Parts: sequence; C-alpha cells; structure tokens
Amino acid sequence: MQENILNAFAEQAKTMYAPMSKFNSLFVENMEKLTEFQINAVKSYAEMGLTQMKSAAEVKDVDSMRTYASSQAEMATGLNKKVMEDVKALSDMTMDFKTQLEGIMEEMRSTAAATAATTATKAASKAKAAA
Repeated sequence: MQENILNAFAEQAKTMYAPMSKFNSLFVENMEKLTEFQINAVKSYAEMGLTQMKSAAEVKDVDSMRTYASSQAEMATGLNKKVMEDVKALSDMTMDFKTQLEGIMEEMRSTAAATAATTATKAASKAKAAA
C-alpha cells in the first residue's frame, strides 16, 4: 500500500516538474543567446568607435578635416542602421522567448489540471471502495 502511494507520488512529481525543467532549459538557452548578442554588439560598437578615433587622429590639415567631417555623416547613418538591426534582433529574441514560455505555461496548466482530475478520481474510487 505504502509503495503504491510512494510510486504515485513519484510519478506525479515527475509530471509536475517536467515543465519546470523545460522552463529552466529555456531560460538558460535564452540567457546564452542574450549574452552572445550583447558581446557581439559591444564589440561592433567598440570597433566603430575605434575606427572613428583613428580617423580623427589622421586629421592633419583642412582637406583631411573636410574628409573626416563628411565621413561622420556616413558613420552616423551606419550607426543608426546598426542600432535598428540590433533592436529588431533583440525584439525577435524576446518574442521567441515569450512564445516558448507561453507554451510551457500552457503545458504546466494542462498537466496540473490532469493531475488534479486523476487524483480526484482515484480519491473518489477509494472512498467508494472503503464505504
């Protein structure tokens, strides 16, 4: 009798905690993607900044100043484009995480409901058998 109860409890725990395990895996995977994204973004922006600093250091006369000033507009356009691409990529990552998280939450709800229904049915059957 006790063994049956322990086995039933172990099975219920396994089904109840499976979605949490999926959530933990999803969370870790998302953090890895986010960290990689941030590292690449910082690297890219640092390279842009260093390129601009090198260009500024090469200014020696009026002509090189004009060239540098005109390249600033191109740099600003490129930076704006990069920022927009990064924002879109981050938004896509967030939406993907949200969609997957909603799936796990739905699985958790259905698992909890099924477990509760099974437990209630078993309890009612045992109550009838005992009476």
